Amino acid sequence: MRKLIIIIALLTINLSFGQTTKDFFVKSDVFLKKYVFKGKVDYKAVKHDISLLEEVLDIASKVRVSKAQPKTYKSFYINAYNLAVIKGVVDNYPIKSPLDVKGFFDTTQYNLAGKKTTLNDLENIILRKQFPAEARFHFVLVCAGLGCPPIINEAYKPNSLETQLQRQTVKALNNPYFIKVTQKKVQLSKIFEWYKVDFVKNGSEIDFINKFRKEKLPFDAIVSYYAYDWRLNETKHTSL
Repeated sequence: MRKLIIIIALLTINLSFGQTTKDFFVKSDVFLKKYVFKGKVDYKAVKHDISLLEEVLDIASKVRVSKAQPKTYKSFYINAYNLAVIKGVVDNYPIKSPLDVKGFFDTTQYNLAGKKTTLNDLENIILRKQFPAEARFHFVLVCAGLGCPPIINEAYKPNSLETQLQRQTVKALNNPYFIKVTQKKVQLSKIFEWYKVDFVKNGSEIDFINKFRKEKLPFDAIVSYYAYDWRLNETKHTSL
């Protein structure tokens, strides 16, 4: 009888976590569709009514995810990162850049999956360290600067994650403003300099980029890095 009670309790916990995870993806999707327009965020509107964002992050604090379910784990933390960034901006809004806020990435903590973490630790320890072969994280984690690839107005979800990761990486690496090409000279985002180790595991940066490029870069291209644009990725679309 005792064993049966334990089994029922464990099943109840698992079902609870599963439902909470599902709720998180659904609510994240609703939030992003409401406040993201053409790769930018309507921070003013979120500031005006922060209740939905706070609801989503409250759910995120209660979710439990495991690397044993990698698609769910990755999807949860990608969304959690992007939502936490928005919360960090809104808490200090109006600002012109996330860098205007001291400790924005390395000090401010967010309660995600029952643990307090900074944005830097979320990106570098929870995601990059656990999945070192997944360089596409850099094209879906959005730091609130215009230099980042654009945020999308939908949640990353386990059943569509691979398609979404591929789509956003292809989009970024074929964007002439993100990869700037002049004959054999190629200017790359600072992302490629800061996280170079992620892009050269199986060749050069050019090799990595060409896996996603429609118009391939010269293998002997002269590579440099252009200045990162930290201006806020804000839209004035507003639903107010």
